Amino acid sequence: MRARHIWVVAVLAVGLAGCGEEKPSIPDPTTGGAQQVIDAIAPKWPVPNPRDTSDGCKAKDGDSGVGCTSRVTTDAVTVTEYADQAAAKQAASTLAKVGDARPAGRYVLSWAAGEQDLTDDDARADMVRIAEAQSS
Repeated sequence: MRARHIWVVAVLAVGLAGCGEEKPSIPDPTTGGAQQVIDAIAPKWPVPNPRDTSDGCKAKDGDSGVGCTSRVTTDAVTVTEYADQAAAKQAASTLAKVGDARPAGRYVLSWAAGEQDLTDDDARADMVRIAEAQSS
């Protein structure tokens, strides 16, 4: 449980990262986003127990960062969508301090919650490839 709290704090810290910068427009998560990537991964790799965890994306009042735009957590991987590739790259760098996190275009795929550590490296690399294809 403690690892999940650290992961959430890391995600929130990324949302604070853009201090002083103009906020980019946030894509509507209902038009694709993290769920679209999960749907693209599912035919090839199991992604059991998907749950929308986007409620943890919103930056707190007064923060100049925008946080993530959508997030879906499964037992195999967490897919988080950011406004753009630069924000995703920065988030992946921060999240990598507490677990495996890899950028894929405007998405970050991470394996830091629950049983996600059981997802093997070949599957992780392929999931990133699939997410990159969804990002373009």
